[in-house]
Amino acid sequence: MDRTPATTTDLVVFGAGGQVGRAVVAEARRRGLTVTAAVRSPERHPDLAGPGITVVPCDVTDPAAVATAARGHAAAVSTVYTPDVPSGEFYPAATRALIAGLARAGVHRLVHVGIATTLETAPGVAVHDDPAFPEAHRAFSLGHAAALDLLRDSPTTLDWVAVTPPLDLDRTAPGTGHYRVGGPQLLGERIAQADLATAVTDQLAGPAARHREQIAVAE
Repeated sequence: MDRTPATTTDLVVFGAGGQVGRAVVAEARRRGLTVTAAVRSPERHPDLAGPGITVVPCDVTDPAAVATAARGHAAAVSTVYTPDVPSGEFYPAATRALIAGLARAGVHRLVHVGIATTLETAPGVAVHDDPAFPEAHRAFSLGHAAALDLLRDSPTTLDWVAVTPPLDLDRTAPGTGHYRVGGPQLLGERIAQADLATAVTDQLAGPAARHREQIAVAE
């Protein structure tokens, strides 16, 4: 991966305490990038800090907190999740805060990790639009879809990409170092979490980077 010059720290990962966040942190460190791991409660993640990794507290729904955590970084990754707030409230609030906070911090690259149910099965028709799709899961997916809409409507100074894995995100399979990339349509059934982390990190900069669009990745 080609790297952009860092100012202070290469990368800030919001939601770094989650499984995908941790995988992204690990992949970034494997490539020699320095990482700020932004989590809601650092005391819940005592094992996250390490060489090249600084853990900081951050409420990702607070633009000021996002700006503080992001300032001095070359790029940001969002892998945020919480079971405590309904998806339809949390993801729009977090996305608004990321858009505003990253702008304040002068960070222009954002790699957002989405979910497969927002991908299309036909032009303009998402997986969650299928009449047979469970309503409870649809509400969760619609929160992610609202976040995508906010990114699409964000100022053009924010160079975002939404990396979307398949429904089967295998958290135990070893990474292969290979994956496929497509547009906002369903691409495949599975990807190893380690390969998703590779795809996310590849999107930070360089010729592989896509701009202001949703992409799908799969094995």
